[in-house]
Amino acid sequence: MPDLKKTPLYDLHLKLGARIIEFGGWLMPVSYTSIIEEHNTTRNKAGLFDVSHMGEILVEGERAHDFLQKMVTRDISKFDCNKSFYCCLCNPMGGVIDDLFVYKFNDKKFMLVVNASNVDKDFGWLMKNKDFFDDVTIINISNNIAKIDLQGPFSEQIINDSFDFDFSLLKRFDFIEKFFFNENFVISRTGYTAEDGFEIYFNSGRAIDVWNRLLKCGKDLGLKPVGLGARDTLRIEACYSLYGHELNENINPFEAGIGFVVDFSKDFIGKEALLEAKRDLKRIVVPFELLDKAIPRFNYDVFKNNRKIGLVTSGTFSPTFKKPIGLAILDIAEADVGSLIEIKIRGELHKAKIVERPFYKYKGKLNK
Repeated sequence: MPDLKKTPLYDLHLKLGARIIEFGGWLMPVSYTSIIEEHNTTRNKAGLFDVSHMGEILVEGERAHDFLQKMVTRDISKFDCNKSFYCCLCNPMGGVIDDLFVYKFNDKKFMLVVNASNVDKDFGWLMKNKDFFDDVTIINISNNIAKIDLQGPFSEQIINDSFDFDFSLLKRFDFIEKFFFNENFVISRTGYTAEDGFEIYFNSGRAIDVWNRLLKCGKDLGLKPVGLGARDTLRIEACYSLYGHELNENINPFEAGIGFVVDFSKDFIGKEALLEAKRDLKRIVVPFELLDKAIPRFNYDVFKNNRKIGLVTSGTFSPTFKKPIGLAILDIAEADVGSLIEIKIRGELHKAKIVERPFYKYKGKLNK
């Protein structure tokens, strides 16, 4: 598989016995022991994730703030410096080009953290819309950046010991830019697991050193490497979207159930289409639990009264709740909490029930 990319930690994953899969054009560890064990380790202790496949794009210049106001769905002016926030890049029809995190250093410097499979598309979209912002510079720095996520109840203690710094000073979505070990780091209190945790960005040449340091400092607290398999089960329990599943260029943020990322108080690409979509919402992503013993998967048909009403966007067996769960995009008239639906799995219909979002609530440190 010569065309697939590898993170700086690829060889180390092999030494740790990881099972490798293709994901978004990358060779990535899906698990080291088992998905259930790694999931529970993250929920109860701490997990370490190599997510260096994610993309990072710098947007800098005198009018960087104005440019991104046009491009993303949230109002950047409402966020302080050294805050990160979740939002979307939308096309003129309101479909999602990508969901991303924006790191606001100041009004002249931002870092966009984008999905691995969308890096080139996102960069091209930004460049295409830069015509009237000659003083804005857009740089794809993904190839030079490693990203490691530390997630779980013990993550603050582990990162404090690893970096000899008091990270209790950071609230959720805060980040710092600081030199550690003679290297520049950006570290945020964010994550994709619904646990407390930190996302660590730094020069890719230091990836092995940082990974091993974190594992060593977290050993006595039960820190273990965790692959993409548990990352997926963790995010499904939290009802977090995955691009290509709950979001794509034909699914808008309101349909995906993340309308909170859209701020109509300012202008941005896709605003008019999203105003109309909100007024006339025809379908929506909802969580469900399966009442039979079967596992729902992506693109399985959903029925009610022998009529197809939608598709499963994500499905799994929940290690936390020990039952099959999932997300599905359904006709909005059939999407009420408590409603019974049926999932077609291997030619048979299995009963399911729509439930409240999320299955698992965020357990980390909230802003005050």
